[in-house]
Amino acid sequence: MRLPRGSHLVVASHNPGKVREIKALLGPHGIEPIGAGDLGLPEPEETATSFSGNAELKARAAAIASGHFALADDSGLSVTALDGAPGIYSARWAGATKDFSTAMARIERELRDKAATDTRAWFTCALTLCSPHGDMQSFVGEVHGHLTFPPRGVNGFGYDPIFIADGMDLTFAEMEPAAKHAISHRAKAFEKLLHSGVFDESL
Repeated sequence: MRLPRGSHLVVASHNPGKVREIKALLGPHGIEPIGAGDLGLPEPEETATSFSGNAELKARAAAIASGHFALADDSGLSVTALDGAPGIYSARWAGATKDFSTAMARIERELRDKAATDTRAWFTCALTLCSPHGDMQSFVGEVHGHLTFPPRGVNGFGYDPIFIADGMDLTFAEMEPAAKHAISHRAKAFEKLLHSGVFDESL
């Protein structure tokens, strides 16, 4: 799969923060991203048991419905002391209204109920690129760190206000977007996508 500069690419997400981050990553490569929500595409049910599986479901649905290449992201926060939860259910912990303050409070409560002192956690991002014909490639990135409470910062989205990456003092939500993009799980997955050579920047 090769996408020349100027190609349209559907970002198969209805999460504005996620679409914004992916568009920022795509920008320097001459790709014209379009949000799935802007095209009125429905959100497929995420029935897979892994981040990659769910990303593939979303990418395939968007590519077939739009007739364009589609890039889907499935990502989430895994907490060591909670046996990897919420993991692939990270968005569902936020409920139908995507209220991540509720989800962050739940993590804090469950850690307290377990009297857990281990605050290690990691973010995972699976990116899947799918052609209109159903050809797919998937790439996974992770960033490890620990949690902090109460939440801090107003940038980013999701669980960013409680996550501090290894070697950092600020939460993802306290970091400037460019600084987060340089080290995030999404950036690491995107770097693998770039190294695959799918973006033909010679044209």
